[in-house]
Amino acid sequence: MIRLALCLISCLISLTARATLTWSLSAPPKQYKSCEGVFVSLCAVTLFCISLFSFLVFLRYQIYYGYPLETYLEYPIIIAQDVILLFCIMHFSGKAKRALFYAVVFWVGWYMLTLQKWIIDLAMNLCTFVSAASKLVQLQHLWQTKDSGQASALTWGMSAYTCATRIITTVMTTNDLAVLIRFIIMLILNIWVTATILQYSKTKKTD
Repeated sequence: MIRLALCLISCLISLTARATLTWSLSAPPKQYKSCEGVFVSLCAVTLFCISLFSFLVFLRYQIYYGYPLETYLEYPIIIAQDVILLFCIMHFSGKAKRALFYAVVFWVGWYMLTLQKWIIDLAMNLCTFVSAASKLVQLQHLWQTKDSGQASALTWGMSAYTCATRIITTVMTTNDLAVLIRFIIMLILNIWVTATILQYSKTKKTD
């Protein structure tokens, strides 16, 4: 019962944090304004593709090993959310045809991941590396600009809390080392980003 409650809380917080982060990423600078009045940037598309691939790998990994639904309950919803938003970005930037290419790539990748056990295991480790690298890029951007900008400490804080609860639920259910390593690394980096945002937000208010 406690495990299920933790999983549900983690799912709700993860979805809320992801929705907030997605909104901030989909609002790039005004110089990328399209004819429809929607701001689009190559950076946003790249981030969404990397993020979507990471979530797909994690979901496929969980399904491949037959883990309980509560260990990945929020991921199908997050993936659907990212797919819809990515299509909207491509559509309003006049590159809707390219969305079909991405769909084919992701579909082929989904099935290729489980051709061999070592492929899905390697993909899971690479997924952790890519996710960590994206957060380090965010940290580097904060250090360079010394400005939190649109980044929300609350959003990153919720992401850190989600990782912490996922560590607990993973230990209580599958005890998978690769998954544990992923969430521990993500927890550390999310806390680091949150602290950095708070630091620069305080500096900005002081100035």
